[in-house]
Order: sequence, then C-alpha cells, then structure tokens
Amino acid sequence: MNLPFSVSRTLVVRARPQTVFSFFRDPERFASWWGKGSHIELKPGGAVHIVYPGGTTAGGAIVSFEPDRSIVFTYGYDDPAKPIARGASLVSITLTAHDEGTLLTLRHDVATAPVANQHVAGWRFQLSVFANVAAAAQHADAARVIDQFFVAWNKDDDDERAYLLKTLTTDNVAFRDSFAAITGRNELAQHIGAVHMHMPGLQIARNGDARHCQGTILVNWTAGDRGGTNVFRLAGDGRIADVVGFWNA
Repeated sequence: MNLPFSVSRTLVVRARPQTVFSFFRDPERFASWWGKGSHIELKPGGAVHIVYPGGTTAGGAIVSFEPDRSIVFTYGYDDPAKPIARGASLVSITLTAHDEGTLLTLRHDVATAPVANQHVAGWRFQLSVFANVAAAAQHADAARVIDQFFVAWNKDDDDERAYLLKTLTTDNVAFRDSFAAITGRNELAQHIGAVHMHMPGLQIARNGDARHCQGTILVNWTAGDRGGTNVFRLAGDGRIADVVGFWNA
C-alpha cells in the first residue's frame, strides 16, 4: 500500500501496559471501546471487526503484534461511500511503560491528506474512550484502595500504619490539605502520627461512593463531626500517588 499521509496521536493511559494490551487480546474488552458486536482475533491475519454505535462497520486484519507492546492492523470501512475501503489503511499502536501508566502512540497511515484530516477528530474521541475503559479496568478496586488508606490513617500504631501505607502509596506520595504540604511516604506517616497525638480518637471514613475517572478518584469523608472531600490520583499500578483534601466549611 502506498500510504504517504498519517494521523499521529500520543496520550497517557492510566493503566499498566498489560492491562491496556488486554483490550486487544480480549474480544469483549475490544468491543467495550468500539461498540457492541466488535471483535478481534489476536493472531497474524486475524480479523479486526468494528461496529460503531451508529451501525457503521469497519475493520481489516492484524499484520503483527508484540504482547503488551504493540499491534499493527489494517483498517477501512465496509460502506463504499466511506473514504477508506476495508483494510486499505494501516493502524500502528505502541505501548511504553510510563510513571503514570502507559504512553500510547498511534499512527494511522492513509492515502491522502484530506482523509488523514477527516480522521483526526475520530481518533481523538476513540482513544479518549479507550483511555477511560482501560483505566476503569486497571482501577476496578479503587474504592477498596481508598478504604484501606483511611484504615491506615486511623491506625495509631506507627508500625501498622507504615506497613499499610507501603502497600497503598508510592514512595513519593504527595498529600496536601489545609494543614499539610507533604511529599514522601515517611513524611505522610509521621504527619498522621502527629494528628493522632493532637486529635486522639479521630477516625476518618468514606462517605458515599468513590467516583473514579481515568486514575483520579473523588471521595467524600467524615471525621468525627466534620467532613470533607479528597481528590486521589493513582499511579498506573493502582497505588496512591497524590492526595488533595478539602475540609467542609
């Protein structure tokens, strides 16, 4: 194929490369970011079939792949009125480990500049949907992680608190609220210890659902007769990397 023009996009997906690649390995997951009825056969020459929500169908075949790292497949539409015939263009996706999950790089090679321009918005949308469903899969237990963080916060035993925080947070976790501007797990553990010293018996608990979107979680909480809201940012492996707390007035 002579394909001198291309659409290129990069974005960070808040999920590990293994999780991201599973959306090419598992037909059901593949359909979750394209549309019901879509499917993929992960083998050289395997079929790629896409059913868009509006009913348009497209696809091609897998050219090559490297698990958790890359996939290349042909692409085009079944409708002859569309600008690319089925299998007449080439999509290349690479996945690279990133501090916040996975750096995804896409290149869609096509025959003409107008066709490339027509697909910029489509890939912007489709990869955004992909980033969302992949992050949701990676962080499916986000509510449990947050609950365990509050359990760690409530521990007045230094060793128990340190053990829990080691499993739940990154080494350089940041914590900021009206009374803290902290970076580092040890600093956070010591800050929590000081809270127990000056506010003995204080217990924090989640109040309502944990609202997750692409690695960021919004959680309401109570602390005695007060409460507030925390914004958590998760690392790609699911550990807590950053917390910003807002106390209610």
